[in-house]
Amino acid sequence: MNSALELLTTDALPDCGPLAVVFGDDDYLKREVLLKLRAGEAVDAYGGREVEWRDVHDALTMTSLFGDGAQVVVIEEADPFVKEYRDKLEHWVDGARASRTLVLEVKSWPKTTRLAKAVEKVGLAVECAVPTDNKGGRQSKFVAGAKKWLAQRAKKAHQVAIERAACDELFELLPLSLGLMDQEVAKLSLLAGDKIDVSLVQANVGDWRTRQTWDMIDAMVEGRAADALGQLDRLLAAGEQPIAILAQAAYTLRKFATAARLVEQAEEGGKRVTLPQVVATAGFWKNKVADAVRQLRLIGRGRAEQLTNWLLAADLAMKDHNSAPEAARLELEQLIVRLSKAFSPGGGPASADR
Repeated sequence: MNSALELLTTDALPDCGPLAVVFGDDDYLKREVLLKLRAGEAVDAYGGREVEWRDVHDALTMTSLFGDGAQVVVIEEADPFVKEYRDKLEHWVDGARASRTLVLEVKSWPKTTRLAKAVEKVGLAVECAVPTDNKGGRQSKFVAGAKKWLAQRAKKAHQVAIERAACDELFELLPLSLGLMDQEVAKLSLLAGDKIDVSLVQANVGDWRTRQTWDMIDAMVEGRAADALGQLDRLLAAGEQPIAILAQAAYTLRKFATAARLVEQAEEGGKRVTLPQVVATAGFWKNKVADAVRQLRLIGRGRAEQLTNWLLAADLAMKDHNSAPEAARLELEQLIVRLSKAFSPGGGPASADR
């Protein structure tokens, strides 16, 4: 199994074998990995909710009369496809002799399944996820790899060098979202000439809209609904997209959800933990631990345990029936109201550090 950053920071492509799997919840990383796996090759692409195995098998095995057929067959959003045709896929991995590669893009890829074990032997599995906690140093290792990737990305995609101090500053100012960092480097490259230095980053990253979004998130998690709604209104009026605001809010809120889960796991194991320990493990930076503890108490355990479901529901709605700007706005407003002081389902503060 490979990580997305390992794949993206190497020039050589690993052997994909008959089946490659790109999995995880970071859509930006998955897009970049898929682009690299299919670079320079003819591609047939299908949607995993509609395609049937016979069509995929035909694309993998039929030979073009002129030798110009697709060498890579990609199935996007392939979770339902894997569920329905798991036995076919296992047979393909075990006995495939064709020169073509099937690439599956999925959210979930449990390592213990027979199919995953087979892919580990003869194929390729690439994880596309950003660690939400620093257990075992996972987040620190990811950040080190992400800084290397960003420096390479700046040169290759934006034709600009980025100083190490400037790269460090970007990771201090922005949430751990590689798509957002790539956007900021693209913007800075237009101002930089041939090099991005730390002064350029400090002058142009974290403008009032970025700061206002973080202020809105603070108001949201502290239950100050009126403040959060007012800041949301100003952000949307300035042209910010609701789905982008949700992504930035989710980056923080998922850490609170992780903290609540860690408390629950500790209690089930008969262990006592303190909230500073929990929020640090959940991924909050050291200088934010005290604020995070205070905010977790304000959210309360009942709501913190529901955050993941609320965020998933809002994300799905914004990408489906509530994708229009006004409807998407309602999803954000609903999330703010759910975290307000007046709304407390099964409330009560997290109980790990009373």
